[in-house]
Amino acid sequence: MEKKSPRITADIIIELENRGIVLIKRKNPPVGWALPGGFLDYGESLEDCAIREAKEETSLDVELKGQFHTYSTLDRDPRWHTITTVFVASASGIPEAFTDASEVGVFKRNEIPKDLVFDHNKILEDYFKAKDRGKF
Repeated sequence: MEKKSPRITADIIIELENRGIVLIKRKNPPVGWALPGGFLDYGESLEDCAIREAKEETSLDVELKGQFHTYSTLDRDPRWHTITTVFVASASGIPEAFTDASEVGVFKRNEIPKDLVFDHNKILEDYFKAKDRGKF
């Protein structure tokens, strides 16, 4: 019997100064708005994965501010068990959708779509609570 292991991902909260948070609209199922992110490549650090995924999906060069939190609940991805480490980053410029993103948008806190895919609503809720407490 084959041993199953969780899949490891990195997600990234990209802050565009005075403009909002960058979200992508996914081309592939599950389709919908999401934080940029994706699967860790063999031999890659989580930090490098976050930076690569940000560039691939939004065309932005980001500067990591730090690691935010790791999420691992079994139901966070409907396809399989994934563990994600979320990073917070800053960027400037105009994001453009690439790779598996069909659209990219910049949203202020009160404009963020309520039906984000995966557990990204929870991640952003936690992020804004931390930001209100002065973290990030």
